[in-house]
Amino acid sequence: MHSVMAQQPPDVEEDECLPEYRHLFCPDLLQHGCHIVIASRSLPRVSLAAEKLVAATGKQCLPLSMDVRVPAAVMAAVDQALKEFGKIDILINCAAGNFLCPASVLSFNAFKTVVDIDTIGTFNVSRVVYEKFFRDHGGVIVNITATLSFRGQVMQVHAGAAKAAVDAMTRHLAVEWGPQNIRVNSLAPGPISGTEGFRRLGGPQASWRMKTPLSPGQRLGNKTEIAHSVLYLASPLASYVSGILLVVDGGNWMTLPNDIKKLMDFESSSAKL
Repeated sequence: MHSVMAQQPPDVEEDECLPEYRHLFCPDLLQHGCHIVIASRSLPRVSLAAEKLVAATGKQCLPLSMDVRVPAAVMAAVDQALKEFGKIDILINCAAGNFLCPASVLSFNAFKTVVDIDTIGTFNVSRVVYEKFFRDHGGVIVNITATLSFRGQVMQVHAGAAKAAVDAMTRHLAVEWGPQNIRVNSLAPGPISGTEGFRRLGGPQASWRMKTPLSPGQRLGNKTEIAHSVLYLASPLASYVSGILLVVDGGNWMTLPNDIKKLMDFESSSAKL
């Protein structure tokens, strides 16, 4: 029999909202009642997500089109957010670009693009929000990163390097901006079911069924578990926590196979293209 500690919280497939939620934190803890701004290059996608969030929470959600690689676009989006809500309390940096590719066939431009989105994009948004609000009012930044660089994950040099740089940025900004009452932390998720990242990078479900017994928790994580961990870092529960990397992956980074054979097969097939 599984203990209560081993039970997963409820989750839903893909990009839907939970139909009901039993609060693990007190219901009025910061995030549960926040109005939010969500930004993406695709306005239709964030507009649809905003409609779902408003319907599920009853709070306001402002969808914005923004490319994190373009400082002027970031400035305009932050201005719009401040005009709408008057303040920004929390910034979640989660922009990412990723795909599977061996380093030997990774194009120069592809590597640069991932760094531009993940690393430079995180700096751009953090820097603009700092200048326009956090410097004078304080705030919280949570950077969503990855465990890819911990063991040199195959076919992930671009994303692993880009996200590792964000973890370094987290520490630098936590030190420099701490005196302005700004906390900065990283959260590195593991393989999370029902996400775009897992659909693109996880491979067939059959292969994951074979790998799961090798992981400490013997299962994938779910989106609610990541939400709870972000909520902790962003809320007053973590009021004295800054400059850390919180790994939320069930211990998978220590045990999941780093598939060298898959890399060799991938490289041979790529060579034939």
